[in-house]
Amino acid sequence: MELLNYKTFGEGQPMIIVHGFLGSLDNWATLGKRFAEDYQVYLVDQRNHGKSFHSEEWGYDRMVEDLENLIDELGIENPVLLGHSMGGKTVMQFAAFHPEKVEKMIVADIGPKHYPPHHQKILDGLSAVPIETIESRQEAEEVLAKYIPEIGVRTFLMKNIQRSSDRFSWKMNLPVLSAQIEKVGEALSYHLPIEVDTLFIRGGNSNYILDEDWDEITEIFPESELETVEHAGHWLHAEQPDEFYTKVMNFLS
Repeated sequence: MELLNYKTFGEGQPMIIVHGFLGSLDNWATLGKRFAEDYQVYLVDQRNHGKSFHSEEWGYDRMVEDLENLIDELGIENPVLLGHSMGGKTVMQFAAFHPEKVEKMIVADIGPKHYPPHHQKILDGLSAVPIETIESRQEAEEVLAKYIPEIGVRTFLMKNIQRSSDRFSWKMNLPVLSAQIEKVGEALSYHLPIEVDTLFIRGGNSNYILDEDWDEITEIFPESELETVEHAGHWLHAEQPDEFYTKVMNFLS
């Protein structure tokens, strides 16, 4: 059994933060340290991401197993789970099968429904970078710019580049993630209402959680509430970190 890579800060009740697709625990370092003023925060890299292990097996069942293994191995009791995007699907799926192991849950800008694949342009851009022959990070960004005009998205993706000895490589398992991209959008698997206190937070400029999705969400998660971070898109925690932090802390208190 391989354990996920993680970092931990602070003391108190445990809070586990799970990043989204093509992200890593580093995306949450600043907010994680802020939450660590009140909680023992665990930031994790999901499989095939960051510094965690690579595997041909990938999908929410595997990512839930990884999270359970980490919780059991570290003896974490009654954690608050916070997940963004793909990480939000992971924590929802975990709560569906292990509700007794979850104190409360925050799901950032994702719902339990199916989402059609929509990352192809990003994956095309990443695949176009000749990662083993580039001589600088600037070369990689110039290639990505042809596919991804948004500088914020490129900056986020560039955090996946690492240098080892005299060449660059990707941290994430790009071949597996590209080949199995449809798994990111899979609908939640569940049997009964999931009676975990849950906060859904959406970006006001994002279309991941629509008003018409709320009836289905509350049917699955009857103990849930919805907050909107205005002037933010899908990366709401990065665009409006203060408001995101406040809404999470208000919910937890």
